Amino acid sequence: MKALDELTFDNRFARLGDAFSTHVLPDPLDEPRLVVASEAAMALLDLDPAVAETPVFAELFGGHKLWAEAEPRAMVYSGHQFGGYTPQLGDGRGLLLGEVYNEAGEHWDLHLKGAGMTPYSRMGDGRAVLRSSIREFLASEALHALGIPTSRALCVIGSSTPVWREKQERGAMVLRLAPSHIRFGHFEYFYYTKKSEQQAELAEHVLNLHYPECREQPEPYLAMFREIVERNAELIAKWQAYGFCHGVMNTDNMSILGITFDYGPYAFLDDFDAHFICNHSDHEGRYSFSNQVPIGQWNLSALAQALTPFISVDALKDALGLYLPFYQAHYLDLMRRRLGLTTAEEDDQKLVERLLKLMQNSGVDYTLFFRRLGDESAALAVARLRDDFVDRAGFDAWAEQYKERVARDGEYSEVQRRERMHAVNPLYILRNYLAQNAITAAESGDYSEVRRLHEVLSKPFEEQAGMEQYAQRPPDWGKHLEISCSS
Repeated sequence: MKALDELTFDNRFARLGDAFSTHVLPDPLDEPRLVVASEAAMALLDLDPAVAETPVFAELFGGHKLWAEAEPRAMVYSGHQFGGYTPQLGDGRGLLLGEVYNEAGEHWDLHLKGAGMTPYSRMGDGRAVLRSSIREFLASEALHALGIPTSRALCVIGSSTPVWREKQERGAMVLRLAPSHIRFGHFEYFYYTKKSEQQAELAEHVLNLHYPECREQPEPYLAMFREIVERNAELIAKWQAYGFCHGVMNTDNMSILGITFDYGPYAFLDDFDAHFICNHSDHEGRYSFSNQVPIGQWNLSALAQALTPFISVDALKDALGLYLPFYQAHYLDLMRRRLGLTTAEEDDQKLVERLLKLMQNSGVDYTLFFRRLGDESAALAVARLRDDFVDRAGFDAWAEQYKERVARDGEYSEVQRRERMHAVNPLYILRNYLAQNAITAAESGDYSEVRRLHEVLSKPFEEQAGMEQYAQRPPDWGKHLEISCSS
């Protein structure tokens, strides 16, 4: 394991030059202190977890110190926000400190969010608050534990720096890790500003560093775009299967790697509601839960437009046509596993759709239903779950179909069924009220609840002794929390 001064930097994006980013130093926080750190994320950098408790750790990730090899840069990009194009966005409160490569040969961006004003702050103060930093940290690590591709979060550093949002809050920084922070909006920026030379340089950078296997194909850029289409289809299939709502699927929040990126007013479903809107600023429901699938395709279309200098329009359309089939295949595969099925039948999609409609009409807890469905045999499980449904006759009809489908799937012991289903159906998810409880405590100076919740969510499929309160349905107040983009 390494100490903090032993990290090895290789700042590949910074070497692209000033057309792609601007050199900016972090603006330090007052009295930086560790709120929470992820040992699993630290391991990606080969860091000894003990260094998190040292003063230099908070000083580095609170903006007071900097490695000599780091080259902090604010990236420039644009993007479609709620359907409308914004010509220039960029890192308005974050900095790419540099790229570290670990002993396994992996490169990881170190991106410090809340690091102060940049040329792209657009009237903002460049700060992040403790509330939003904790939410991003918890979500990044929780989604990873669920098997959903995501950026990672190494730590949150709190402070005494005052920051004004709807009220006075405290400033914080979160250190985010990802193999790349390049977004759809990077390509859009150079396309719409007609900077063809830089756009070609960006395309080569992404192809060579992140999709090198596509170099072997007759049309490397087309192969890369197809891979981006499939990665995003699989990502959104996992969001839908686990009930995750992103909330702000602007093209500047979409990673070129197909990972969950830029956490804001996100939420996991409590009661199943296909029309759920987690962002209270999304008045028209553009980014509602049910809209995430078509918006994913819309965003890929926007990226395709920016790639027309490299790929023919017909080829791009053909690649985009793969999105829904890819999505449906990944989604149905995961939903079959969540139902405890190991084989595929033609009517499985209808079986899933009927269940979700029944859950929608009865306000059934999405996560706990699937977990309890695997607690015992299919017959006993559906008998126990029946009382959660208002339409008992409708659920009884579905339950008969489900039991017959399970019987056709094969002979498995109750223990085998439970192990298989519990391996894909979490007991613990990041419910908004749990995050809010942790935030409230942290804002009073008590970081124990943030750390405890992070630990529970790092093992979402394992029943953990003494943690029953984290596996409960939310109280009424916890179902109606309004989350905005404010941070």
